[in-house]
Amino acid sequence: MLPEIKQVLYASDLGESSVPAFRMAVKLAVDSGASITFLHVVEAISPSTEAIIETHFEPEVLAKLRKTGMDELNSKMTQRVERFWADELPQGKAQELSKPLILIEKGNVEEKILATAKQMNVDVIVMGTRTHSALAKIFMGSSAQKVMQHSDRPVLIVPLPAD
Repeated sequence: MLPEIKQVLYASDLGESSVPAFRMAVKLAVDSGASITFLHVVEAISPSTEAIIETHFEPEVLAKLRKTGMDELNSKMTQRVERFWADELPQGKAQELSKPLILIEKGNVEEKILATAKQMNVDVIVMGTRTHSALAKIFMGSSAQKVMQHSDRPVLIVPLPAD
């Protein structure tokens, strides 16, 4: 029996060139009748950087800046999804497919993607990658490669053009 795809997790860095991966996630969802979760992970800053920031801002000001930043990011993601739905989905498909659930997480990218996939019990993870050279993969690795290595569910990697 072929596996059924009911839930797609699309993880994005919000780069302008990440659209091909989003298209692939939406196509997979449309073809399968699945729902999509759009996940963006904000990489945590180092403790030393955090300490420097905290010395320059009052706690209330810093809390407000963080909230404003997250609100702006959520707004950007929502606009991007709505623009995609309006511009790229075939006539009638926008009504068939529910808009993605939009999640913003803070922490280690790979860990958050894997934890969200497990928590939501998704059937497939879709990600893009810009790391194309073998040398770059050996020395730096990529989030997509790390997710693929540690995932207990299928991961669809979409090659992206460099930003």
